[in-house]
Amino acid sequence: MTSAQRYPTARTVEEFAANLARVRSRIDRAARRAGRSPDSVRLLPVSKTVPEERVRIAVAAGMRTLGENKVQEATRKHRNLAELPIEWSIIGHLQTNKARDVAAYAHEFQALDSLRVAEALDRRLQAAGRAIDVFVQVNTSAEQQKFGLAPDELPGFLRALPTYSSLRVRGLMTLAVFSDDETRVRPCFALLRSLRNQAREADPDLIGSGELSMGMSGDYELAIEEGATVVRVGQAIFGARTTPDLQYWPDPALHDVPTPLDQQEPHR
Repeated sequence: MTSAQRYPTARTVEEFAANLARVRSRIDRAARRAGRSPDSVRLLPVSKTVPEERVRIAVAAGMRTLGENKVQEATRKHRNLAELPIEWSIIGHLQTNKARDVAAYAHEFQALDSLRVAEALDRRLQAAGRAIDVFVQVNTSAEQQKFGLAPDELPGFLRALPTYSSLRVRGLMTLAVFSDDETRVRPCFALLRSLRNQAREADPDLIGSGELSMGMSGDYELAIEEGATVVRVGQAIFGARTTPDLQYWPDPALHDVPTPLDQQEPHR
């Protein structure tokens, strides 16, 4: 089955509503299999690559929070759809020169993995008189092409974050291995849950409410079974994308990104 067959494109309010109902039904079943309440899982629709005219239809179908990977795309949509009741969640890598845009309008940022980004975002938020929710991204798949902290860097990173008072830490985020092999995908989610639990035991104040943002269209049910409280679903709601994921999760080696716990003291 092709992606287009698996994820048909929604173009009407009715089609969006039907897709949302299917996804929420699967969320409910996965939560119950894990002995959890379906209400414990938040669905974050991801509108990356989706044209603005279809975003308008999605909002008419009831969506109010949308996830975007690229800040430039999110900023354009925020500006052009400003009259709509949308809260924007930035879920992709952030370069420091885009921190001002995110600070101006984002409701939450789910890919924090650098003290340089934390400092830049905090400075812009302080100037704007705002604060936002953040999730710390962890690379649980150990893939070099993905952003995120190495698991052993997480404790020190969390200890450094209270310096940045406009960043409200809510939990952790990860991307699993892109695979149909459950035995490879599930451990990525289980590791994030374990890291969250360890952080809670060490200092619960540093992990906020301890949410786990993990799982996308192809694996969100596994993620829920492993404890996800936020699932980021795009194609199963909006339809198959033609843009490869590489454009949205580029190789970190192509960016001037220092190690997350660089050899400097955090700005205070």
